[in-house]
Amino acid sequence: MQSAPDTPATIALIGNPNAGKTTLFNALTGANQKVANYSGVTVELKSGETYTPHGKKLRVLDLPGCYALRATSPDEKVAVAALHGELPGEVKPDLIVCVADASNLERHLQLVLQVIELGIPTVLALNMVDMAEKSGLRLDPAKLSEELGVPVVPMQANAGKGVIELKQALRFPFPTPPQAKWIPGTDDGESARREFIRKLCELAARRPDAHQLTTSDRLDRWLLHPVIGWAVFLTAMFAVFWAIFSFAQIPMGWIESAQGLVAGWIESAMPDGDLRSLLIDGVLGGVGGVLIFLPQILLLFFFIGLLESSGYMARAAYLMDGVMARAGLSGKAFLPLFSSYACAIPGVMATRTIDSAKERLVTIFVAPWMSCSARLPVYFLLVPLLLHEDEGTWKQALVLFAIYTLGTLTAFITARLLRRKLGPDTGPHHFLLELPPYRAPQWAYIFRHVHERGRAFVVKAGTIILGLSILLWALGTYPKTEGDDEAEALAHSAMGRIGAVIEPVVKPLGFDGRVGTAILTSFAAREVFVSSMAVLFRVEETDDEEQTRETLRERLAAAQWPDGRPLFSPLAMISLLVFYIYALQCLPTSAVVAREAGSWKWALGQFAFMCGFAYVASLVVYQTGTLLGF
Repeated sequence: MQSAPDTPATIALIGNPNAGKTTLFNALTGANQKVANYSGVTVELKSGETYTPHGKKLRVLDLPGCYALRATSPDEKVAVAALHGELPGEVKPDLIVCVADASNLERHLQLVLQVIELGIPTVLALNMVDMAEKSGLRLDPAKLSEELGVPVVPMQANAGKGVIELKQALRFPFPTPPQAKWIPGTDDGESARREFIRKLCELAARRPDAHQLTTSDRLDRWLLHPVIGWAVFLTAMFAVFWAIFSFAQIPMGWIESAQGLVAGWIESAMPDGDLRSLLIDGVLGGVGGVLIFLPQILLLFFFIGLLESSGYMARAAYLMDGVMARAGLSGKAFLPLFSSYACAIPGVMATRTIDSAKERLVTIFVAPWMSCSARLPVYFLLVPLLLHEDEGTWKQALVLFAIYTLGTLTAFITARLLRRKLGPDTGPHHFLLELPPYRAPQWAYIFRHVHERGRAFVVKAGTIILGLSILLWALGTYPKTEGDDEAEALAHSAMGRIGAVIEPVVKPLGFDGRVGTAILTSFAAREVFVSSMAVLFRVEETDDEEQTRETLRERLAAAQWPDGRPLFSPLAMISLLVFYIYALQCLPTSAVVAREAGSWKWALGQFAFMCGFAYVASLVVYQTGTLLGF
């Protein structure tokens, strides 16, 4: 069934991962995009609108990337359901645009042929023709079109080349493609496709020298080397952490100066009172204490986008395949776990590409232990305090690298143990890794990615963190006592009383009631810990020129136990870092896990296990260190 006459025709985009499908979708739809959610379907799809050169409105659906229409993984199942018009509320697409990487045409044609066999009008978008030509391929789009029986449009989607020609090819009514000539009689379909593709590539995708090495081939000799490749990989990861600490210092100083100016303006414009205290101590101290880490978070997403866009991320997955096997996983689990370094939610959702249900569950279970960007404000607060800024950013980067390594190793060990408990798979296991050619970074994609993630972080700071900062300020201010003693006022407040209840639980870990309260609030979102500490430790801005404004880190360095011992000793800070490495303090992640795993029991079990593990690990670190005299 096709679209009704009064509704826009539906175009479905499909293609292998790394074929440039989403880049083409963005080029076609621009800002006219939205996320499509379907009842009973866990995979979110993007839909958008575009227009033909003649002004005809078209609806574009961006399907998940897949290698074939086997329908074994959740992503493939959704793609197949969409192509057959089986998504709730959707109809069969009027036309399919199959996006293929021209430089890897032989592999990508496997999916193209399967799509054409569906009998739905199809256009082949032959993307990345510039990369194919640089590698020495001689493409003949006209011959491809003649043999396949469908229009073929050469493109370079990341530069916008070929987009107009593709829109011109999206004409309606569209003739149904001819019967597939590559499956004669009762021959085996898969074998017939492979033979047809081999002959087609000899005709329409010729390479002058079959033994000619491309630039990517020559680079891979070094970057995929069992020794040199690992050295490059580890060096690249360390360089990312070093750059995050080093390059962010200037914009962080700008944000800190802006906070001081705003606080000074508020103090000069308003009389002393609860409202001024709310704005300076609650709103500015809480939200501002988190926003100061925005440059470092943006840098992390920038480097992740750079690695993905350049083609190196797939090489990292290749290198990690052997390591993943030792953890009872396959290389398919690497990209979801690596994505979790940015945020566990897209990492958990990325497990849809994993065919094995058991491997998918294990990957979902350990994904939150890959230290996400929400933990970075905590790390960036404590690591410089642990080492002191004058010891150099390279030492701070080394500690941050060790933090990520500890979480990753624990995740792999847990995955291996859990994988054994779940038992072997009974079905077939497929692992197919696409190695895209190295290419110049797609800056538009990278900066769009950074903008979207940075905006999401700021929105969270403006909602959850703002609300909790105001709540914490109120709990730390009321009920009031007579007198100006801050310590007595805090102890008498609701927050002080909560801290007194929590302190016996967290004191064995090296924390007092204030730190325990901040940990409690951060279960809504880890970033809240920093703003909570800013409120609880009374960090405020001042316009007094004779006094240097105290930062949160300085206030924490001066904090003491009642007996005069430093509250944030090196051992206590290590204990706190260990707790944040392991604790699952993200309610949205638990909600996504429940949806992806199909069970709240799995999500609640994961939450209880990770939080219990964090407590025990922190307890062991602090108590062992104390016994050893640290």
